[in-house]
Amino acid sequence: MVQSIKRVRIKITGIVQGVGFRPFVYRLAHELELTGSVLNNSEGVTIEAQASEDVIGHFKTLLIQSPPPLARIDNISMTDLAPVEVTEPFCIIHSKHTTDAIVAVSPDKCSCDDCIADITDPQSRYFRYPFTNCTNCGPRYSIINALPYDRKNTSMADFNMCSACESEYQDPLNRRYHAQPVSCPDCGPRLTFKKPDLSHHNGHKDALEQTVAALKAGNIVAIKGLGGFHLVCDASNQHSVEALRARKHRPAKPLAIMVKDIRAAKLLVEGNETEWLTLAGNERPIVVMRKKLQPNLTISELVAPDIDRLGVFLPYTPLHHLLLQQVDLPLVMTSANLSGEPIITDSADIAFKLGHVVDYILDHNRPILNGCDDSVVQVISNRLQVIRLARGYAPLSIYSPERITSPTLGLGAQQKNTVCFGFEHNLFLSPHIGDLVSIEAESYFHDTLETFSRLYCFKAERLVHDLHPDYFTSRWAGSLTGVKRSAVQHHYAHVLSVLAENKSTQQVLAFAFDGTGLGTDNTLWGGEALIADAHCYHRIAHLKPFKLIGGEQAIKHPVRLLLSILLEKYSLQQINHFAIPAIGNLSTLTLSNLNKVWRTTPAAKSTSSIGRLFDVVAVLLNLIDKTQYEGQAGILLETAANKAVYAQSIKSIDNKKDLTHAATLVSHKAVDSDSESMIFNMTLSTDNQWDSTALIKQILDEVINQPLTQARTALIAKAFMDTLAKAICDVAKQYPQHPIVLTGGVFQNRYLSERCENVLQIQGNKLMPSGTVPINDAGIALGQAWYAIHNTSDNTINTL
Repeated sequence: MVQSIKRVRIKITGIVQGVGFRPFVYRLAHELELTGSVLNNSEGVTIEAQASEDVIGHFKTLLIQSPPPLARIDNISMTDLAPVEVTEPFCIIHSKHTTDAIVAVSPDKCSCDDCIADITDPQSRYFRYPFTNCTNCGPRYSIINALPYDRKNTSMADFNMCSACESEYQDPLNRRYHAQPVSCPDCGPRLTFKKPDLSHHNGHKDALEQTVAALKAGNIVAIKGLGGFHLVCDASNQHSVEALRARKHRPAKPLAIMVKDIRAAKLLVEGNETEWLTLAGNERPIVVMRKKLQPNLTISELVAPDIDRLGVFLPYTPLHHLLLQQVDLPLVMTSANLSGEPIITDSADIAFKLGHVVDYILDHNRPILNGCDDSVVQVISNRLQVIRLARGYAPLSIYSPERITSPTLGLGAQQKNTVCFGFEHNLFLSPHIGDLVSIEAESYFHDTLETFSRLYCFKAERLVHDLHPDYFTSRWAGSLTGVKRSAVQHHYAHVLSVLAENKSTQQVLAFAFDGTGLGTDNTLWGGEALIADAHCYHRIAHLKPFKLIGGEQAIKHPVRLLLSILLEKYSLQQINHFAIPAIGNLSTLTLSNLNKVWRTTPAAKSTSSIGRLFDVVAVLLNLIDKTQYEGQAGILLETAANKAVYAQSIKSIDNKKDLTHAATLVSHKAVDSDSESMIFNMTLSTDNQWDSTALIKQILDEVINQPLTQARTALIAKAFMDTLAKAICDVAKQYPQHPIVLTGGVFQNRYLSERCENVLQIQGNKLMPSGTVPINDAGIALGQAWYAIHNTSDNTINTL
């Protein structure tokens, strides 16, 4: 039986431009002997195809089941057309622009194996060319200016292709077909090696070779990458790392290192299969992994001092591959910026802002249109957790099953800011913007808004911001007219972001633990248990608030937090008698003044923050005095707790010399966390509060009753987090019907999260997972937008 001819129009949205989708369709159509065409437009990819009904069905199935590796199909629709008489074979036609842009801009991706083979092949015309790329790899978001993603709309527009590149670019069967950044040494961008004043240094010499020599000599070099500059030095050179920290005024915050390959990484860190796959994935993030107990490669202890974790990543551009192969050293690679400011993308700014930090600059002349920092991730319970959403993952596009009728803009939080654009069936979460505490960061915020508004012809009809009136985003939203505006409570937005990632509107039991966020009672929340769905929430439990002596100063000097809790129960004379080092370092006058401030501090200056409770315990255990970077207390407490688990794991194995097996037990929390351990009491009071004062008293008793050795410090740190986990799981046990959400920056603590998840699983609770969307403040914007999609009110919201 002869089948009738069928002609269809297929529209595909998602990440389908700049990822080899058209040549994939072209090759597939020719294999199946279809006729018709494929084109890019601002909506995505549109295909017109004609063949028998069976072949058309097979064609659509293959489109869905085996797209190009970097593509992601969000939606595919097919409509019937009248068949036509065709004499020409299937073809690719030029891109078209329409006003309704819904295609997802692809994040920048790491170099593919084929391109790495090209740059290492002496017979290839791309040999040692640091800007080699193809359809399957290379820059995307960082170079795009407008949609559709065509060369004229990128920062490659001013680089005219040579005939050889043009030939590859025009050949649908070549992997460089319409690879917009395609270029070669004859027609593409070039490297230059400069002094901090931007004058050329030995201009007749190879720029990469000069960089290698400078790094081996112990110098600090600013190197221009995909989304911005890195500050780079030899990670094994103590003096170089020390100089970088001193010049950058970064005394303790961990630095990330880049190594040339997986084998080099395994000399420094250990991990499970998921961690190694993440490290080598197309996104090439910085992966926070456990330091090897006995590393086979030496790096300075100043890279990540006093902690058991190390941020490691692999080369993701041809330049990085060439550099690491030649220098053959682990390199510190940290974002080039001033504290609190965005990553620098232009050498003039390096010279102006960081000229005193760097010895040399490795620059190139391909403009970075959209700055994008490195992503930072870790693996918790064998699942990805993104800490900083940036290169490789962002812009992050999420398909919304419900159509968004009013273009919506989630403005995010004050710290770790991102913004979220919602329209049609799309939610686009921007790359990391940063803390909105400087003019430069605020400018970067506006630049990001402009970029996405331009790409998607987006004009917000509804703005959603944080409840805190003094946040930059709240003030900015309030300055606009003619647009609907809503405010969403900070911790509820945390929960909503997890619901959004899971495309859910259902009711959950959520634990939102973080540093601070304004609550509806005008105190600073941060230790909340909420019953919540996409429409409203109810606060069912929280940490008992304690006063912030001196407001923000208490966060920088957490001894004030400890003093605040102790003053709830003890006199100054009693507190002095305890001989706590951090308090003993305060003068009598300072202590007296802080006591007076505490007594006059109003209840509104109190916090229920678990993040601040971590600060208190870290001070009490003499792990910190001043907070040198965000999350320092949590990282140090986790490091200490892991030592206790490791000590227990040594006792649990027969061969005491088997350190590798012991470390594996630690990383998988295979040791019973209650064995040979202590745990404190943290039950809920009748007014649904976890008593922070009572908890700290128990820890204080342990501190003052016996000498605070390293082993006891580790045991108490572990007991503190086990106590938090038990408090969480005890509440969860009362709500077996509710999926559990663990969100907020505190749950980036791997020990606490894995302990909670293990117990929740044992007692039968179902966890609603998070992953690509950060559970810290970087996910707030998505949560805000998710609320707006499912609610029509345009005022302050949320509680039952």
